[in-house]
Amino acid sequence: MQKDTAVFNLIDKELERQRHGIELIASENFTSLQVMQAMGTCPTNKYAEGYPGKRYYGGCEVVDEIEQLAIDRLKQVFNCSWANVQPHSGASANAAVFLAVMKPGEKFLGLDLSMGGHLTHGSPANFSGKTYHALHYGVTKDGIVDYEQLENLARTEKPKMIICGASAYSRDWDYKRIRAVADEIGAVVFADIAHPAGLIAAGLLNDPFDHCHIVSSTTHKTLRGPRGGVIMLRHDFENPWGLKDPKGNLRMMSSLLDLAVFPGSQGGPLEHVIAAKAVAFGEILSPDFKAYGQQVISNAQAMATAFVSRGYNLISNGTDNHLMLIDLRNKNLTGKKAQETLDKAHITLNKNAVPFDDKSPFVTSGIRVGVPAITTRGAKEADMETVVNFIDKVLMNADDEAVIAAVKADVKSFMQQFPLYTELG
Repeated sequence: MQKDTAVFNLIDKELERQRHGIELIASENFTSLQVMQAMGTCPTNKYAEGYPGKRYYGGCEVVDEIEQLAIDRLKQVFNCSWANVQPHSGASANAAVFLAVMKPGEKFLGLDLSMGGHLTHGSPANFSGKTYHALHYGVTKDGIVDYEQLENLARTEKPKMIICGASAYSRDWDYKRIRAVADEIGAVVFADIAHPAGLIAAGLLNDPFDHCHIVSSTTHKTLRGPRGGVIMLRHDFENPWGLKDPKGNLRMMSSLLDLAVFPGSQGGPLEHVIAAKAVAFGEILSPDFKAYGQQVISNAQAMATAFVSRGYNLISNGTDNHLMLIDLRNKNLTGKKAQETLDKAHITLNKNAVPFDDKSPFVTSGIRVGVPAITTRGAKEADMETVVNFIDKVLMNADDEAVIAAVKADVKSFMQQFPLYTELG
């Protein structure tokens, strides 16, 4: 068969882009070579609807072992008793949780997207906001989750579920406080830890499993695995909310969640991706991973300090995790302008709304900056000063093409000390 040079040339081009640029998108990371190798393997050919030992197709004896290994490793990573590794993405995992817990039109409470939340936490553009009655809490003027507002809304509206988690929030969560008000009103607590999951796995942030009924995550971002999703329970339980399966039978929570993934919201699982998840979970169980997590937090705090020293306005004035949200209004820049200008210098991050933003989501007043990927490359605290200097130079000379071109050359030279996928040639 003739090689498809059009596609593979583009893949080579993308590899070069990743090698030469500074990757600061908070939801991105670089997997190990063996994670990528596992993704590109023959389990992609196998249909395996159902679960290990309970498939609807024959010939699943080997993929059963692969999936069970992924489940067992993930349970060990988070010290939990049940896990589903089939969701194709974090959004798919969240959709399954909704399907298991909620009926159309029922109320739930989540962090507002404009305040750092996620699309699947009730955005009117998303299934979560279209199918269910979404209520939202926000953050204070200091950029911290407004727990008083959350508690007041919970007591007044009595939602069936409270979601904690975010896509652009730089502080740790008070899961215990959220569980207390949830118990008061009889609500399910659902933690979406897609962003800080790797730092939680390393024991460096508060543990949501101590207080939340259900936990979901992506497997990329700070977990440094392939793109995908998971759902977990520390302890399985007979649900106290009278939740039933499609036939009207009361079920354990794990059973309801399994049914919500398949056949509720997905068909055949991607067993080649599940194989890659198993590899990544094995890597997380290595002592090296905690050191990586510690370096991520150290790098994020060093970067935050460097931004503040240059007069940038960080929401909440710092970070506890891997990311920071920066309001650029005092720099007379929009998030869109910043993102597009930095792209020209091969520095990649994303425009992002900031709390109480006065600009549209397509323009925004801020940027979101994260360090997981550059930390994977081997960068340390001192390198964060260099990176922020590059960013500041570009943003303060956003209309000077000569300055931007010079920074682009400096970025390429700087990143040569952090080689990526050298085995690929």
